[in-house]
Amino acid sequence: MSLITSVEQLEALYGLPGEASVVKELDHVIPEYAAFIEASPFVALATSGPEGLDCSPRGDFGGFVRIVDDKTLMMPDRRGNNRADSLKNIIRDPRVGLLFLVPGSGTTLRVNGRAHITTDAGLCGSFMVEGKPARSVTVIDVDTVYFQCARAIVRSELWNPARHVDPKSLPTPGQILEVTSRKNIDAEAYDREWPERAKKTMW
Repeated sequence: MSLITSVEQLEALYGLPGEASVVKELDHVIPEYAAFIEASPFVALATSGPEGLDCSPRGDFGGFVRIVDDKTLMMPDRRGNNRADSLKNIIRDPRVGLLFLVPGSGTTLRVNGRAHITTDAGLCGSFMVEGKPARSVTVIDVDTVYFQCARAIVRSELWNPARHVDPKSLPTPGQILEVTSRKNIDAEAYDREWPERAKKTMW
């Protein structure tokens, strides 16, 4: 196995980035980048903490990540499994990375920055959905923002319905939990009850 152990080796293999790959990176949100943030209903949030790395999905109505100004974003936190891995990481290491996806578009948007968490009642209330405020709000100070070219989305055919995987071909959450809990959780009961439970805790 041939290992690459230095940046010099990596650059020798891949070469240097072209002009377009460099000039697209900015330290603030321009209107063209704002359009992707405002259209995106899904963000992957990457964080780092003492226990390691975490990458968690965040989803809501399109534009749920609020642009306060060209250096500041706000993202509401909704109900979930209460693990709060990302939030715990942010408290101890504020560095975050966000990847915005827009259904139907091959272009993704990346934001790197530093975050903090607030439970200000007025701010959480401003993210009200279905009568329920955000549990907390993550405020992101933007360090870098740039678009990612569409090659990965095109290669994966992510938005092509003909390539969608039939959920029935995959293990259900209940089946996974039955194995990982050593049958303390009943797969059939969990899967049967989950849709109704999810409705009550969606927001």
